[in-house]
Amino acid sequence: MNTQGIQSSEKTGVNVDKGELTHEGDFFTPAVDIYETSQEIVMNVDLPGVKPEDLDIDLRDDTLSIIGKVTETDNKGTDLLVEYKVGHYYRSFLLTDVIDRSAISANLSDGVLKLRLPKAAKAVPRKIPISEG
Repeated sequence: MNTQGIQSSEKTGVNVDKGELTHEGDFFTPAVDIYETSQEIVMNVDLPGVKPEDLDIDLRDDTLSIIGKVTETDNKGTDLLVEYKVGHYYRSFLLTDVIDRSAISANLSDGVLKLRLPKAAKAVPRKIPISEG
């Protein structure tokens, strides 16, 4: 069997550089894909098990923080093997002046949070018209 190109990744615990988290429970760092267009930066954040009402996106100063809480379901039987750890998610990003903070939007669908961070007008490339004469 060819497994080239297939990779598994473990959930990693949150490493907080500044201070401590003040929430109870285990926190994991969610996987994030980020891409850029000429108009915006888009972030796709994997948050399996997080419901919209349990998601908190906070923008303070230059820091965009994402906290997703997962409610553990009660199993009706005895666990024989448990490979999936249940916990909450935390990730933060520093934003520059390139982002128009007032126009950030978020959508959560099928466990994936899509954040759209539009670029500020000064950061959007534009073509300069040339006049003759």
